[in-house]
This record gives sequence, structure tokens and C-alpha cells, in this order.
Amino acid sequence: MTKVLYTGSFDPITKGHMNIIDQAGNLFDQVIIAVLQNSKKGAGFFTLEERVALIQKIYQTCENIKVITGSGAAVDIATLYECKAIIRGLRGLTDFDYEIGMAGINKEISDGKVNTVCLFADNNYQNISSSMVREVFSLGKRIDRYVDPVVEEAMTKKKVLTNGLIVPGSKTEISREVVK
Repeated sequence: MTKVLYTGSFDPITKGHMNIIDQAGNLFDQVIIAVLQNSKKGAGFFTLEERVALIQKIYQTCENIKVITGSGAAVDIATLYECKAIIRGLRGLTDFDYEIGMAGINKEISDGKVNTVCLFADNNYQNISSSMVREVFSLGKRIDRYVDPVVEEAMTKKKVLTNGLIVPGSKTEISREVVK
């Protein structure tokens, strides 16, 4: 069985992320999605648990998708779960320049056991990022073209439950509802 790892903060998971996951799911036996807390991005919109629950809900019928939380280097997580490769989604040359350097480092650290596979998001997902989705949402604009309905509903509920005040990383009733 060929397992691959796809890491990210997924705050929130976007249709761009999902496009990469779907491509990987068609190419490999198992895709392990590692939801990570990015300390550079602060507390985040959703808690780590909420992000995991949302992704699990979206992929609940996909037997070859597994969602975990993790910390540390992606290459270490890949090694721990016996993944042959780390999946990276590319949106443009800036992503490529960064990923080519990381690919070499990860291969070296893993003694050649973990490769990097770069997948390109379909054209209509090239410009989507989680931070862009959060920004558009904070302006009261529609986000349905950028995220799954499950995510849009969760974001809307979180905004309503906090009376329109989005407190990054705050736990609300959404935590319990999403995990159901």
C-alpha cells in the first residue's frame, strides 16, 4: 500500500486543498492529512479539533483518506506513518521555489525514504488560500465558491455564535456540533 502525507493548517480547508487531496486520492492508496497548528499564523479561526472534524466530515465516505493531527517536521510525520511521499500543492512559481528546496532537505533527512510529489491545483483553484477565505468572509462576502458547504456553514455558525465577533481560535458550540 502506497501512503502519502498532505500537511497544512487548513484554517479553513478550501476547495484548493480539496482539489489536491482528491488528486492524491486518485493516485495513491492512502492519503494521510495531517492538520497542524502553525505558530506563525496565531490562534486561527477554527481550533485544531474543529479543523480535523470539518475535514473528517467532508471526507467521511472516502475510505482512503485518514485525518490526523501532528506537530513537528512533515518528514518526521511521514516517516512515522510510513509514507512514501509528502504531497505538496502548487499554485505558482513562488510555491515551486520554496517546495523544491524543502523536497531536497526532506529527502536528505529521511535518508532517501520520503520523496516529495508536487501536484498543481486546477486553474479555478489557483488563487484560493485559507487567509483569503477568512478575509472575504470577514467582509461579509460569499465564500461558497472557495469552500465546501460544510465549512461555509461552520464559519457562519461560529460568526453567529460570537455575535459577529470572530475571536481567533475561540471555542464555541461549533466545536461540539462539528464533532458529532
